[in-house]
Amino acid sequence: MFIFKVYSKEQHEKLVIVIVVFIVINARNSELFLFSIVTWKQNYTTEKKSEFTFYIVYYWFIMYQPSPELLKKYADVLVKFALRGGEGVKQWDVVFVQIPECAKPFYLPLQKSILEAGAHPIFEYYPDGVSRHFYEHAADEQITFYPEHFLHGKVQQMTHVISVIAEADKYELKGVDPQKMAARVSSRKPYIEKRTQKELEGKMTWTLGLYGTPAMAEEVWMSLEEYRKQIINACYLDEEKPIEHWKKVNEEIETIITKLNTIKIQKVHMVGQDVDLWVGIWSDRKWLGGSGRNIPSFEIFTSPDYRQTSGWMKFNQPLYRYGQKITGISLKFEKGEVIEFDAQEGKDLLTEIFEISGTKSLGEFSLTDGRHSRITKAMGETLYDENMWGPFGNTHVAIGRAYEETYTGDVSSLSAEQRKELWFNQSAEHIDIISTTDRTVTAYLEDWSEKIIYQDGKFII
Repeated sequence: MFIFKVYSKEQHEKLVIVIVVFIVINARNSELFLFSIVTWKQNYTTEKKSEFTFYIVYYWFIMYQPSPELLKKYADVLVKFALRGGEGVKQWDVVFVQIPECAKPFYLPLQKSILEAGAHPIFEYYPDGVSRHFYEHAADEQITFYPEHFLHGKVQQMTHVISVIAEADKYELKGVDPQKMAARVSSRKPYIEKRTQKELEGKMTWTLGLYGTPAMAEEVWMSLEEYRKQIINACYLDEEKPIEHWKKVNEEIETIITKLNTIKIQKVHMVGQDVDLWVGIWSDRKWLGGSGRNIPSFEIFTSPDYRQTSGWMKFNQPLYRYGQKITGISLKFEKGEVIEFDAQEGKDLLTEIFEISGTKSLGEFSLTDGRHSRITKAMGETLYDENMWGPFGNTHVAIGRAYEETYTGDVSSLSAEQRKELWFNQSAEHIDIISTTDRTVTAYLEDWSEKIIYQDGKFII
């Protein structure tokens, strides 16, 4: 942050003129500079100061707004490709869109794309900066209140859900009692279960997309332009027909998935300098990936028999959760549960997370082939960081809720008791933790022969 001291109105006027000139000359990196300048407070006010400050803020928003054409192209990828497993929405589908205020420029392009497809848009528009206020003023009973008719009716009505990730302040919830936020998440478990059931029945799909903001860029030491270029490149928005590229990537990912499912993996053993972990897969699981569930998504994943996890793993990427950052995470598993854990930063929050039912066991095991990803830098958001390119690829595991659709049979027809016997982990939470360090993954097959399936950041089957 730049700090300037001025002692007269004349000095202030000169400083503002210098700033404007700086913006014009150095537009590429000025957004973060402006982010600091326009939030600077002075002890005096003048009409000219207000005039210039308004002009600078206005200039900044216009300068760094993605073009309507680019946002429409992005919206088309989410609406006309990502939903319905890579097929896009159909006429009269009902599409719920969850979008925060700081992503407002993306609102109309999404609405237009949905209307063009003949579907019905329903938007949930969240003002920035209200979450902290809620937790600071709500009683415990208000935090855990479950609006059953509203949430269940929403699940009944929706055909698809698009969730736009964007943050005006990454640390808005810093200092809020994590127990309150965990209680809120746990209270929504029936809603998650109903959504999951509808998805398993093939009646609903969802996808995630990222909209870059100054706060998100500043967190990872990028200019806003650089941050948004990562999004553009990752989603093939620099191509004339990005949907065609996504279809090609999906085909390549599906080829790897078919090979993994053909060899009937029972367990995997992941070994590296910071990991020695066994994960039980078994033949009643299948691997999944692509299909538009996230944009972008290059990962290939499955949900294990959580009882069969043992060993340890360290994670070199930070975890952002509940408005806080946790770094240097290490986990040790025994008989399917975390028995020891540590963190360089945020250990208290990690402790609170493990108080949530089901978070001490794995719900997902995932690998990303570095040859597919175009994400070259950490973005401070799980959606991108779990798909980030690197010389050693990308691995993440999720503590908490499993993806039951990785069952090889028709899981939607099973009773709750039958699902329990499949040993899918149950939880209201699903928290991805990421590592990009070197590791080798060896699969143990039905005849207990060994086969290396992942090495040097790519699948080798």
